[in-house]
Amino acid sequence: MPETQPLRIGVLFVCMGNICRSPLAEGVFLRKADDRGVADRFLVDSAGTGGWHAGEPADPRVREVAGRNGLALTGTAREVCPDDFVRFDHLICMDDANLADLLDRGAPSQRVRLLLEFDSAQSMREVPDPYYGGADGFEALYAMIDSACEALIIDMLGTAT
Repeated sequence: MPETQPLRIGVLFVCMGNICRSPLAEGVFLRKADDRGVADRFLVDSAGTGGWHAGEPADPRVREVAGRNGLALTGTAREVCPDDFVRFDHLICMDDANLADLLDRGAPSQRVRLLLEFDSAQSMREVPDPYYGGADGFEALYAMIDSACEALIIDMLGTAT
């Protein structure tokens, strides 16, 4: 009798344009899952609340920081769609504006959380958008997302076993 594949936990990372914060969070989370040998337990993606950058790669500055940390961000930006509210168990937002936007679009409130809520080491509530800043903002972004994704995957694995 063939073994059935368990359902995967759907995690969607959401920011405004899907070119800085959310694709980096997707890449970091996937690496952490892969390093633990549990990547097959997750369905992971990222999206933006706006469609301005749909079809574009991640911002070159975030790709550079990711590359220095051993990540290749190969996806392209897309806008959140209603199907995401069904496909993903967890809609992980970078800031309060993203969270409010998802709720306004009808996302189930029990599935919508801020990324930094998972990381007790963070003193901030929101992941700041580095888009209009300098290179140091992208370095800080990586450190913040790396720490928060570590806390997130621990939380997910604790509830998914």
